[in-house]
Amino acid sequence: MVLELSEPHRDAIVEHARGGAPEEVVGVLAGTNGETSRVERRYRAVNAAETPETRYEIAPEAELAILERIDDAGFDVVGFYHSHPRGPLEPSATDTRLAAWPGRSYVIVSLAGEDAGIGSWRWRGERFERESVSVVE
Repeated sequence: MVLELSEPHRDAIVEHARGGAPEEVVGVLAGTNGETSRVERRYRAVNAAETPETRYEIAPEAELAILERIDDAGFDVVGFYHSHPRGPLEPSATDTRLAAWPGRSYVIVSLAGEDAGIGSWRWRGERFERESVSVVE
């Protein structure tokens, strides 16, 4: 499993995470979905969680609007991204409990430490599997 992500998309996701700290940020990734998924577009979303410092949530009406934009553009939902401002790069127990899109990528940006780290996991319906992130042109 591979997530192909351009350098500008990767950098924009990390910048979004840094700019939103100390709260978690969230967004949706669009493009082509498969064993190798390619991100063509990203859509920032407002974190509507009651405790945005430790959780992320997209309000249902906002998520529907983003999903319609993705469909209208002729893309698939590749996955989602969010940040862990003080947490690890791996999905949390809450991330696992709330994951709802089998076969999609969940990108996490960790801001813990000096440099931001970015990783991706594919949701398999019951668990996450780490996938490679390939930075492409």
